[in-house]
Amino acid sequence: MLDFFTIFSKGGIVLWCFQGTGVTESFTGPVNALIRSVILQERSGNNSYTHDALSLKYKLDNEFELVFVVGFQKILTLTYVDKFIDDVQLHFRDRYKNELEQKGALTLLNSIFAFEDDFKMLLREAEESSKARGPTSMRSFNASLKSQKTVKSMIETKGGDKGKEQGGKKNKNAKKEAPAAEPVKGEKVKAPASAQKTVENGNQGLTQEEIIQKKREEFIRKRMGAPVEKPSKSPKPAKEKPKGKEKRVWTLGGSSTKELDYSQSNGNGAHAAGDQGLDAQADPGMQLSSMKGDLLAVDYESSEGDEEEEEGEDAVERVVVVDTSKKIPKKGAIGGMFGMLKGLVGSKSLSQEDMEPVLEKMRDHLIAKNVAAEIASQLCDSVAKKLEGKVMGTFTTVASTVKGALQDSLVQILQPKRRVDILRDVLEARSQHRPFVITFCGVNGVGKSTNLAKISFWLIENGFTVLIAACDTFRAGAVEQLRTHQRRLNSLHPPQDHGGRPVVQLYEKGYGKDAAGIAMEAIAYARNQAFDVVLVDTAGRMQDNTPLMTALAKLIAVNMPDLVLFVGEALVGNEAVDQLVKFNQALADHSMSDKPRLIDGIVLTKFDTIDDKVGAAISMTYITGQPIVFVGTGQTYNDLRSLNARAVVGALMKA
Repeated sequence: MLDFFTIFSKGGIVLWCFQGTGVTESFTGPVNALIRSVILQERSGNNSYTHDALSLKYKLDNEFELVFVVGFQKILTLTYVDKFIDDVQLHFRDRYKNELEQKGALTLLNSIFAFEDDFKMLLREAEESSKARGPTSMRSFNASLKSQKTVKSMIETKGGDKGKEQGGKKNKNAKKEAPAAEPVKGEKVKAPASAQKTVENGNQGLTQEEIIQKKREEFIRKRMGAPVEKPSKSPKPAKEKPKGKEKRVWTLGGSSTKELDYSQSNGNGAHAAGDQGLDAQADPGMQLSSMKGDLLAVDYESSEGDEEEEEGEDAVERVVVVDTSKKIPKKGAIGGMFGMLKGLVGSKSLSQEDMEPVLEKMRDHLIAKNVAAEIASQLCDSVAKKLEGKVMGTFTTVASTVKGALQDSLVQILQPKRRVDILRDVLEARSQHRPFVITFCGVNGVGKSTNLAKISFWLIENGFTVLIAACDTFRAGAVEQLRTHQRRLNSLHPPQDHGGRPVVQLYEKGYGKDAAGIAMEAIAYARNQAFDVVLVDTAGRMQDNTPLMTALAKLIAVNMPDLVLFVGEALVGNEAVDQLVKFNQALADHSMSDKPRLIDGIVLTKFDTIDDKVGAAISMTYITGQPIVFVGTGQTYNDLRSLNARAVVGALMKA
């Protein structure tokens, strides 16, 4: 019932394989998809993967760097597969231990692994054990515990135990009988009054004998005419007077308010020109630096210093461990020394129990850095699978090993499977005499229009002409915002410098129109007018808004843009997962083709507001498997960067 079973090294050398009877299709396609989508993308926390009609289960052997993969039809429910793949791993390791210990590609290529007989024996045993187990039959009513209960027992135990009910009844009767004892009411009232009196006289905490002795002393003083000591009362703390409101002093405000009065200089109406004049003049604040070529990468200047500090802290921790191990014990200094070495020397392979405390701390650390909780758990599970059974190096701690593996995994996630080179793609589209189309989508208020303007500026700096399609026909002011950006960009790159032709134009049809139709007309206009790039701005929409999500899927399906970019802000945590999953799901559900267009890349905005809490970058790339193409780091046209994976991971792992 198995389609195939294969054993290969992590270097890609197939050591042994089995193909089921009647299976003609090659298993290289599903296995390569598993390697690309799961193993290389650090998603090995879950040991199953689905590819078309096949369900694949795999197991990593980290000691000998092997991968065991079994494939079967996903409509089948094979309960023995997990145990079977474990048995195959153990038998293969035990039988070919000598060959596997001699590491090297040539050794593996020259070795012969005749494992077919053992494999068939294990498969037969697994299938027979699953048949012998058989489906569990439902027990009859007479065999159940409910049949042994009588109606009386069910009534008695409904509200609790019998004793409790009787106790409850007694309490109720006692409450009812209480009013009949009115003659002794005075005594009952007296007791609390006397108790209150002792508290007032400062007798709280004294025994009965001490109180009697105290009263006798007071009585003797009264008889002798001595003054009676008044009970000492604890002094009440003096009430602090509320502080008055202090006058705020602005450091850059100057010593007098006259310096801040600009009414006289602005009173002559010198700045009463129209908006067109304002936008046409490039003010000094907009003299931006050049952005020709590839974008600069996001970098953290303090990452190296932080690493040095961490190394120093680790060294201090090691010193402390050594010192305390010398001071401890009278169990024996030798035992303490060997206990220390056992934690450092790589004499054994890592187990799940060894890594669990470190992984728990790593998981909490990632969540604190804004990584979605679900993603943090999956990452730690993947690292545990990757390290389980691996022999540690000499004098390395479990914490340093786990941290190094997690850093490598995070860098692998952030480095894209495919590189998105927009400048190269635009040149290729220009050679085909067509515009390169980019569609921006995302939720409300994340900065789609602002970052679209930044990307326009970057493209203009590299010598391309841009047409902005105003397809946000829903939000009031969306078209006017894009028109303002168009005027400012044209003021930075005047038409006279480009042969009298504006480098940026806006294609808009107002509000309330069909966005897909406007995008189609804009692309046709750009083709006729020989524009290089079309940037399609769409309305912000929440992922749960079905009508707007349907309209977005229609726009993408009808116009088939070259690039679909999801714009998300770096401030989100768990919400990033929900947004991306539902956006992709909506695009897949409302598409008319078998292979729907999903999100191709991510624009991460507001990256300058989060300091080292960069976890949203991990969450977004892990969910989609797509790269972060642009990073927004401010509010000017220059504040656009590309992602530096190692710098982001350095900030993420910083304590």
